[in-house]
Amino acid sequence: MSTQSRRTFIRQAGGAAILLGTGPLAAFTKPFSANDTIRIGCIGMGIMGFGDVACALQVPGVELAGVADLYDGHLAHAKELYGPHLFTTRDYRELLARKDIDAVIIATPDFWHDTISIAAMEAGKAVYCEKPMVQQIAEGHQVIEAQRRTKAIFQVGSQRVSSVAFAKAQEYYRKGSIGQLNIVEAHIDRHDALGAWQYSIPTDASPGTVDWDTYLKDTAKLPWDPKRFFRWRNYQAYGTGIPGDLFVHLISGLHVITGAKGPSRIFASGNLSYWKDGRDVPDVITAIFEYPETPEHPTFQLTLRVNFADGGGGGESTRLIGSEGALELTYNGVRLQKRGLPKAPGYGGWDSFNTFTKEQQAAYIQQYNKTYSAADQARPAPVTEMFTVPEGYDDRLDHFKNFFASVRTGKQVVEDATFGLRAAGPAILTNQSYFERKEIKWDADKMKVI
Repeated sequence: MSTQSRRTFIRQAGGAAILLGTGPLAAFTKPFSANDTIRIGCIGMGIMGFGDVACALQVPGVELAGVADLYDGHLAHAKELYGPHLFTTRDYRELLARKDIDAVIIATPDFWHDTISIAAMEAGKAVYCEKPMVQQIAEGHQVIEAQRRTKAIFQVGSQRVSSVAFAKAQEYYRKGSIGQLNIVEAHIDRHDALGAWQYSIPTDASPGTVDWDTYLKDTAKLPWDPKRFFRWRNYQAYGTGIPGDLFVHLISGLHVITGAKGPSRIFASGNLSYWKDGRDVPDVITAIFEYPETPEHPTFQLTLRVNFADGGGGGESTRLIGSEGALELTYNGVRLQKRGLPKAPGYGGWDSFNTFTKEQQAAYIQQYNKTYSAADQARPAPVTEMFTVPEGYDDRLDHFKNFFASVRTGKQVVEDATFGLRAAGPAILTNQSYFERKEIKWDADKMKVI
């Protein structure tokens, strides 16, 4: 999609917003007390939209005021769940024009995130935008500028940022529990059709029940294709593939733990191995990210891998490995393991010591024992600590609690637009590296390709 066509669309959307009374002049900051109800709307009622709304409504003092979606069935199901009087619309601008809505969740396909986020902030709404924050780097800078200009509450929905497990991992890291970080390795492997985004398509899907023309936005004008609407993650035009869906979670969590802003070099490789269903993104991809030394961390390497065709059944792991220990993020917490080295190097085993004459071996042992005390030769006892999250813990709920706390008090959000672009940027550039088959250099401070 061209930059020019995107700019044209944004100008048109902005003009329509002004007509609706939701342009920059309509922006406002509504004061909230601890007991005031926050009324929310959700734009994009797919899997994430319904999940986010259900989670957000668990926060005391939050009510659902309306939803927008381009498929009539999603709107009808929202009424089934939340009552026949719920305001529903195909046009997100009608939702933004409502004065009784204080905050919106944006859970649309990725290529709509920037346009709706900017329009929502200009309409005076607090915004919770699903990850990745944007589909393209330039869009991220536009969202950052809109947040700066409107001073709106804006939080990206990558919930690991609010996780108590990642907070504990951050504590371990800052205490120096693993020594000097040297490599981070993470993978998410799956072996099922739904995990590979072959989502169910409703039997009534048609141009009559879906606003297909609006959905396409500024992408190529194509005939109706239900797969491109309901399985949008499989297409470059609408999503960001594996990196934008999954890598961005791993990068966000890493940045929380280490205080990193991002890598300086990125290289990716992969292929479309198994799910050859018309998608134009890989189902197997590995990326290497080189993080330069900063005041927050030493130089280290990050490797990320996702395999949607893991015949072994799949699995997930994230490990931060240092010179004195390792942190492993598990499904229910974080594990610290330390296997320290003795001060003495040791001898024997796979060692040149065994090639010495008996006389030289005896001389070497005598010298070794004079150089190193018994304490120096003793290997430190291994240490294992496990932090487990409470039963039933939900980091997405904590993320929403943090968001609504910012809406009420005006305090800084836990994952603002700048953080969002620093997480999304390397994921987006992973795709660029994969498709262009080249290394990408990234300035994490300026958030620009070099």
